[in-house]
Amino acid sequence: MPAPLPDEDAELRVGPPADHAAGLEAVRLSLTNAVRRMGVRKTVRNLRTLNQHDGVDCMSCAWPDPQGHRHAAEFCENGAKAVSWEGQRDTVGPEFFARHSIADLARQTGHWLEKQGRLTHPMVRRDGATHYEPITWDEAFALVGQHLNALGSPDEAVFYTSGRASNEAAFVYQLFARAYGTNNLPDCSNMCHESTGTALMRTIGVGKGSVTLEDLHQADLIVVSGQNPGTNHPRMLTALEIAKRDGARILAINPLPEAGLLRFDNPQKVRGLAGRGTALADRLLRIRSNGDLALWQAIGHLLLRKNVADREFIESSTVGFEAWAKHLETVDRATIEKATGLTWAEIEAAADMLASAKRVVHCWAMGITQHRNAVATIKEFVNVALLQGMIGKPGAGLCPVRGHSNVQGDRTMGIWEKPPAVFLDRLRDEFGFEPPRTYGHDAVDTVKAFRDGHAKVFVALGGNFVAAMSDTEVTAAAMRGAALTVQISTKLNRSHLDAGRTALILPTLGRTEQDRTGGRVQRITVEDSMSAVHASRGRSDPAGPLLRSEVDILCGIAQATLGDRHGIPWADFAGDYERVRERIGRVVPGCDGYAEKISDGGFTMPHPPRDSRTFPTPEGRAVFTVSPLEVLTVPPGRLVLQTLRSHDQFNTTIYGLDDRYRGIRSGRRVVFISAADLAELGYADGDVVDLISEWEDGVTRRADRFRLVEYDTPKGCVAAYYPETNPLVPLDSQAEESGTPTSKWVVVRLERAG
Repeated sequence: MPAPLPDEDAELRVGPPADHAAGLEAVRLSLTNAVRRMGVRKTVRNLRTLNQHDGVDCMSCAWPDPQGHRHAAEFCENGAKAVSWEGQRDTVGPEFFARHSIADLARQTGHWLEKQGRLTHPMVRRDGATHYEPITWDEAFALVGQHLNALGSPDEAVFYTSGRASNEAAFVYQLFARAYGTNNLPDCSNMCHESTGTALMRTIGVGKGSVTLEDLHQADLIVVSGQNPGTNHPRMLTALEIAKRDGARILAINPLPEAGLLRFDNPQKVRGLAGRGTALADRLLRIRSNGDLALWQAIGHLLLRKNVADREFIESSTVGFEAWAKHLETVDRATIEKATGLTWAEIEAAADMLASAKRVVHCWAMGITQHRNAVATIKEFVNVALLQGMIGKPGAGLCPVRGHSNVQGDRTMGIWEKPPAVFLDRLRDEFGFEPPRTYGHDAVDTVKAFRDGHAKVFVALGGNFVAAMSDTEVTAAAMRGAALTVQISTKLNRSHLDAGRTALILPTLGRTEQDRTGGRVQRITVEDSMSAVHASRGRSDPAGPLLRSEVDILCGIAQATLGDRHGIPWADFAGDYERVRERIGRVVPGCDGYAEKISDGGFTMPHPPRDSRTFPTPEGRAVFTVSPLEVLTVPPGRLVLQTLRSHDQFNTTIYGLDDRYRGIRSGRRVVFISAADLAELGYADGDVVDLISEWEDGVTRRADRFRLVEYDTPKGCVAAYYPETNPLVPLDSQAEESGTPTSKWVVVRLERAG
């Protein structure tokens, strides 16, 4: 008899994957979930204002909003899930924590923990205690200040940020950390798009994408690499549909065929609701995991031979072209085919699509950024774009699609362990103190610092650090060794349980809730994936009377820690966010007149490569780069695992146990595997296995009891959901240059579950 699955997955069912995304089913599920969790009145209030002018910016992704007319339902299924999850009526307060010990809660899944409801009271776990207990806000702030002021060095504290935080909260947070004396400001970008920023800073001088939403609408070719927009960025499908309507073609490159790139049934149109949607991808390259660098060097090689170079642009605006072109002369077909799993004819057909296009947008996401050679791959995207002059022209450019709704804004506001000197200089000139200049810890270095006893206090502005990080057991043990952990949160999660000897939970307002800090209705601001900055204002009643805003909480901690040091007006910042925006305008490059621009409806951050074809690199030009082609090999009997999201998921937040686009119902512990690998390894569809990852240091890691699901994926490549598979990725397995965990290249073997 096969081994059973864990309790939460015991009812797991597998059916055929979907051949389209959205449609009437998306509308039904969006409304059903919203009404069940929030009730009719709150559902109408929250969804009616979502992504509208002077409304609430959706927290489910960083896709930009249309600048002009907006549909009455300017949100997607996953946006409705996120709002419903935040706005649910169930609450978690002192009575809940009195009933449940930390040990009891630690036995529950992350899905169960968050499903319990909204946190409503500040809670503390004292050193040695088995339960959380209530604490007043003033006592909580004083406790944080006491711990921070008792440290031997400011660098023994770490200040982590989730991409949910507003620009105002992020600015105040980094100001506090640097006034305290450290650049230990890791964030969720370290785990996902750090490779993008690293590559783009080196090649075009700006670590952000170079397109606007209108550029996607005007493109005649859109390349989508390592991305599943149907689940992770569903509103992107509308932009792709608009481009297709105007004659664009779409080239999709991904190991798995994803429903959202096959057909989009737009639920905002009668045709979509009737199931007669828009076919999107004109060509799908089912590439082997980590084959992208080889693919793009081959495409560059073919484009050079087709003589489609924009010579005027190359000569006036770039350096390094000759070295790059010479490097690609050595491209070997057999090596490329082995690395990609594609035929040379398939690669030539893709190159023909680029060669015939006049306006190309290159899109990518975490399927690209979480490899050891991720930075080199993104540099290759840039090389091809520079070859064709596809930066700084309408309908063309680079489009990294970020997940967290304000992760890009957090970085703009100074949440970065490696701050540029110009930012620190302006911070010094505005506030009159000398910020620290030594680089701080990123996310991986943070875990190592706590593991090795070099860090003692961990403060988290949102997120679920323990579940999100690689090497889960090592991360959890490191956090348990902290003297103090502070979690500013809306929901209960794993990081509240694998916490420091003393641990605080500080409940904060959600984005959909009205913020009346300081006795006035406040609004916050965010920056989307395409550098547009705008306001967001919640309208729902808070989940509880004790909730405080992120800005208010951070200013309270800062005041309790620093007092009047440096004369920073923490109370003024908490009482009126306009005071924060005024300082943002004077400190953050590109944000001059910030407060006034926000009041006028928002603005788009300057981007010299996009705006004027100027490139603020050390060379003063865009840079072609040469990257050696590394073809990663797998030992016999082993497979390459990539971790991914289900459709009922946003990062570590699990809304439900279905992934209907991939045919999965009522479970998550599955491994998608090809029929060829099942046959070769002697397994059958439905077998239950343990996953064992193998690394160069000889250390193995395990994740137990997953059901094998036969799926259309390249031979040798398998996929499974995170965070369940995060324990398989060691801390030291990181992308070169960026340090991002390599969650898309995990060498595993299968063992039958006992």
